[in-house]
Amino acid sequence: MGVLSGIRVVEFAAIGPAPFGTMLLADMGADVVRIDRPQAPSDLGPKLEGKRVDVTGRNRRSLTLDLKSAQSVAAALELIERADVLIEGFRPGTLERLGLGPEVALARNPRLVYARMTGWGQTGPMAERAGHDLNYIALSGVLSAIGPAGGRPVPPLNLVGDYGGGGMLLAMGVLAALLNVQRGGAGQVVDAAMTEGAAQLGSAIWGLLAGGHWQEQRGSNLLDGGAPWYDTYETEDGLYMSIGPIESRV
Repeated sequence: MGVLSGIRVVEFAAIGPAPFGTMLLADMGADVVRIDRPQAPSDLGPKLEGKRVDVTGRNRRSLTLDLKSAQSVAAALELIERADVLIEGFRPGTLERLGLGPEVALARNPRLVYARMTGWGQTGPMAERAGHDLNYIALSGVLSAIGPAGGRPVPPLNLVGDYGGGGMLLAMGVLAALLNVQRGGAGQVVDAAMTEGAAQLGSAIWGLLAGGHWQEQRGSNLLDGGAPWYDTYETEDGLYMSIGPIESRV
């Protein structure tokens, strides 16, 4: 049992942020059914060989549907009619072409929260382009602030785009939309884009920059390794320790 017990979620299998956001809902008790593609390739293809533990796919039931068949599309629509939330992470227009877009889904289930996860957004000049976490956070401006002084920007483990600015904000949008429905509002589309989400995660830094309290040069600020009292240091045994005494002594 959890706080979302009784909430039914239909998830279309994807990689990265969408399954992470769905995992958060499932961990809080939502009943999630994932629709898998037949003989779907490994999420990361040949770049990861051997056995991989799909942690973000936990707490789901799943079924396989070939959405190129009318019978499978009809089965998916039956699930959507009984669902509270739909989550998808395809490129813009994919589910519309399959007959499972927001207009069709909301016509059948007016209380549905239809949540979409993309990198660049549903519209605009970049919408149809492929990309990954590193591309999205680069355009957002966040990547330029991460890395050593005098060095190049460093990829932050996909945490900023995929998970913080992507899946986490997707789940928050779903929860807000569910609250609206429970208060008597209509279902709606939640459109989460990792580029915008990453930029939002940087809000505090942008504020410091605008106020003259942050320098654009990496490694010259309080929180980016520019202060000796907020950094990591190698220990005698070859490991590392972190220190962060940034508050004034009281």
